[in-house]
Amino acid sequence: MRRSLEGAFREFAEARTGQLYRSACLLTSGDTHLAEDLVQDTLGRMYVVWGRPAVRRGNPAAYAQTVLVRAFLGHQRRRSAGERPSDAIPEAAAAGSGDASLRVTLLDALRRLPPKDRAVVVLRYWEDRSIEETADALHVSSAAVRTRSTRALARLREQLGGSIGEFAAH
Repeated sequence: MRRSLEGAFREFAEARTGQLYRSACLLTSGDTHLAEDLVQDTLGRMYVVWGRPAVRRGNPAAYAQTVLVRAFLGHQRRRSAGERPSDAIPEAAAAGSGDASLRVTLLDALRRLPPKDRAVVVLRYWEDRSIEETADALHVSSAAVRTRSTRALARLREQLGGSIGEFAAH
């Protein structure tokens, strides 16, 4: 029994790690090291609860995304006395193709959002979750998700200004 659970978890982890990492990169505004840490934390927490039938029979991928978002928000709360991200982007990262500059610009715009607004944007528009699913993942009401979503999208539009159409063309 234990071996089959470990094998099932290994298959799950191999199949979902890429998606979890991409979501974590968006949540962390491109901080790949923190994204890796969050994915490892998420998979560790998933391993602990993997033996529960409700986790395996339910939607373990959605559960993992919820664990990831909660790990990110927990990290944001604890970070108050820790490291501070820099506003400066190294020249090597800024140079390059249009797609790289697009990613840097979008990640910078996401980084400027408060963590909970960023989590709402990632869950609603990257993960394509419903308002109710997003509310459940963040332990807030549907109205709070709608409000945060509207506010976050307005801030993104404000930050990206008239160039938002240029980004959509890519």
